Amino acid sequence: MDLLTQFKKSNIVHVCLAISFFTSGLIINVIQCALFYGLKPFNKRLYRSIGYYLCYSLNSQMVFIADWWSNSKLYIYCDEEVRKKYLGKEHTLLLMNHTYDVDWLIGWMLCEKVGVLGNCKAYAKKVIQYIPVIGWSWKFGEFVFLERSFDKDKETIGRQINEIFDYPDPVWLLLNAEGTRFTETKHEASVKFAQERGMTVLKHHLIPRTKGFTASLPYLKEKCPSILDIQLVFKKDDKVEPTIGNLLNGHGVTGYMHVRRIDMKSLPNNEEEAAEWMQELFRFKDKLQDSFHTHGDFFTGTGLTPIEPFAYKPTIGTIGNLMFWAIITLLPISYYLIGFLFSGRLLYFFIGVAIILVFYVLMQKTIGMSKISKGSSYGATTTKSS
Repeated sequence: MDLLTQFKKSNIVHVCLAISFFTSGLIINVIQCALFYGLKPFNKRLYRSIGYYLCYSLNSQMVFIADWWSNSKLYIYCDEEVRKKYLGKEHTLLLMNHTYDVDWLIGWMLCEKVGVLGNCKAYAKKVIQYIPVIGWSWKFGEFVFLERSFDKDKETIGRQINEIFDYPDPVWLLLNAEGTRFTETKHEASVKFAQERGMTVLKHHLIPRTKGFTASLPYLKEKCPSILDIQLVFKKDDKVEPTIGNLLNGHGVTGYMHVRRIDMKSLPNNEEEAAEWMQELFRFKDKLQDSFHTHGDFFTGTGLTPIEPFAYKPTIGTIGNLMFWAIITLLPISYYLIGFLFSGRLLYFFIGVAIILVFYVLMQKTIGMSKISKGSSYGATTTKSS
């Protein structure tokens, strides 16, 4: 094992990354909070313009782990005209499969390359907004927070969508229509649900939930010109499993992403027809996934014209941002921690050890939240309300 590999696997280095991320995140949260209450009521446009860079500064530290630390690769299969004319240049709703531990991070890689990382948002569980750093950042970034109760959520969806697409720059809003990550247990429940109702069984996806989508659609049609149908796949025989832990240890992964733009005006206005449109979309996504795993491409048997993949290069912004925060946070914190550990006073020594343990636990908790096994049981237990 070479020195660089040992360095990337070191728990001490991981703790340093955690200290930088969580400390910088809290600093960003404080600034966001001050602007939320002190600037937004008077100048919403300026608040959102500044907020873009604050969200970028936090999110790009994770993109650094994917791009530079682990040297992960992402190949984009997208029509050249769409890639050059539309990606990152308009408001859009993302409909993406929710299959892997790192699908959100791979999505952030694309967002960063097309210039919308600071304005990428999502439908999220309301409880997340109370989680320090990431949750607070999402709260001040005006994500669409839902209580997972349709009667309550339908009253707020329209207002929140109108708020989001009132941003001065392009916004990407992610909707995970499956409601939770794919697992074998949840897939069994999804298959049973489909069979009981005479629906097409999906092989690689859960039956999508459509009520949130159909409730959002009238508001989306007013302000959001397009949908990006995104299908992310990793090869099943890859030696490195796509997990945050592997990326943090410097083991890169290779993702393959099919991106298709759909004009929002082409969607039906009728609620039942819109729900069926979503079901049909996921049946097509299933074909894409099956084609890739069977033939190694997205095009065999799907009727799509073959496209050569495109790979964005890592940007200097992510590594520069991480270095900035490492200097701002690690130097002073390391100075005081070393002082505690070598002060010769038992109390100070234990304080230093406790601080290190706190950051280590925070890092492990964050990694744990990304695991498929820690995903919500929502899709498996409440599919009946789709």
